[in-house]
Amino acid sequence: MKTTLIKSAKITLMFCLLLGVNYVFILWIFALVASPNKGNVELITLNGKVVGAANVGQEFTKDIYFWGRPSAANYAADASAGSNKSVTNKEYLEEVGNRINAFLVHHPYLKRSEVPIEMVTASGSGLDPDITPQCAYVQIKRVAQARKMTEGAVKEIVGKQIQKPFLGIFGTAKVNVLKLNVALEEAQK
Repeated sequence: MKTTLIKSAKITLMFCLLLGVNYVFILWIFALVASPNKGNVELITLNGKVVGAANVGQEFTKDIYFWGRPSAANYAADASAGSNKSVTNKEYLEEVGNRINAFLVHHPYLKRSEVPIEMVTASGSGLDPDITPQCAYVQIKRVAQARKMTEGAVKEIVGKQIQKPFLGIFGTAKVNVLKLNVALEEAQK
């Protein structure tokens, strides 16, 4: 009985070291080698001041800015989560309907069926910093009018901010909303 208990304790300790320490070490090494910025956050600056992190979504509500996806966590990184509401949940459907109506108020040139679904539904984390190029294109007219720029000039800035899929096949094309808005600010200096 005593030897079985000692063996069990040794096996438990071995697995704690293997899975608890080595696993984290392996992930850290992988982040250093394979991820952008060597696993560190990419801070975005404007006029020498840090305005945010590129990998965390932020709320933009003014018409002069491109908007990101809604957040079920109110963009609080320490409360990152989805709403866990089903697509048949009445409260959720009402929330999405209200978001569509609010989006249409600022985009009167769109029909209800033209509102991109990702602009009215939160991501799984509630902190998605990216939108699809299509979502950016839908907002060009509003942003151009609010900034008194031509739609062509704004579209050109959007085009430069599109990140292609990794190796052309992994993932989808995306636009980082914070980087896009900083690019707009810099273009209007």
